[in-house]
Amino acid sequence: MEFRTYSSPHLPVSDSVPVMMQRVLLALLPGTICFTWLFGAGVIVNLLLASITALAAEAAMLKLRKRPVTTLLDGSALLTGVLLALALPPLTPWWIPVVGSLFAIVIAKQLYGGLGYNPFNPAMAGYVVLLISFPLELTLWSAPGMHMGLVDSVIYAFTGSLPEQQTLDALTSATPMDSIKTRLGLSETLSEIQGSALFGSFAGAGWEWINLWFLVGGLWLIKMRVIQWQIPVGMLLGLAGIAFVFHAFDPDSYSSPLFHVFSGAAMLGAFFIATDPVSACTTPRGRIYFGLGIGVLVYIIRTWGGYPDGVAFAVLLMNMAAPTIDHYTRPRVFGEKG
Repeated sequence: MEFRTYSSPHLPVSDSVPVMMQRVLLALLPGTICFTWLFGAGVIVNLLLASITALAAEAAMLKLRKRPVTTLLDGSALLTGVLLALALPPLTPWWIPVVGSLFAIVIAKQLYGGLGYNPFNPAMAGYVVLLISFPLELTLWSAPGMHMGLVDSVIYAFTGSLPEQQTLDALTSATPMDSIKTRLGLSETLSEIQGSALFGSFAGAGWEWINLWFLVGGLWLIKMRVIQWQIPVGMLLGLAGIAFVFHAFDPDSYSSPLFHVFSGAAMLGAFFIATDPVSACTTPRGRIYFGLGIGVLVYIIRTWGGYPDGVAFAVLLMNMAAPTIDHYTRPRVFGEKG
């Protein structure tokens, strides 16, 4: 039997950037389907607008930089558009995903040199710009099951017109985390707040299922070795750990670890956003610290910050710390004294 030989390190490289991006997009599919089923066709509208804009912006910037447009096929721009769209409410105007994608690709990615050079996660950079600049438009979340069809969603996105006998107040509602933060400020207890229809068995109604499917997709990515386990485990442990401490101290004022892990963008952030190989830590020990830092920051922002969810801010803050963490967690070189 003849064995094929390769130059050092004597292993064939079976994966490439396009293959990795395709697998990440495939892993996002179960959670995206669940998201669309619960919150309506507005999710599809956001996905199309953000993805098309991201691809067009990437192509234009590559052309301006005199780089081969064929690199557009690596799938990174498409993934940026998809991740940004999944962070947006389903009832946003058309220009929200467009502006967010333009900033993510043009400013946060290409102006830094393109794929492999961006210090910040492009999708989260675009989302934070939208959240700070247009806070009202990013509160237009519909309640699970209270949504419009595809045609009505397209009409609303481009014209702002709703179907007859429907109002925006009837379609939209506060998210579970937003409701908790607001009503705790009115001196209500968690047991009173979580008795409403906004909440399911252990997290927000609908959100627990969305996060569960993103968890399934994320575990598949680990199994396929597209991502490493340290960042997702570190982030979820950091989030659940600090939530456990405060919940044990005062369960009527602080939500349970299970609620935090299966609410908002926790699973999407842990497996699909924080694991960005360019802007995250690269050393094994550094990835754990990176994930733990994100988890703790998410809890701090959710509990005491001005925003209901804090995944995007936490990721960007830890992106800034990633080079320093890598510097101090470099593994010992083989043969070198510790």
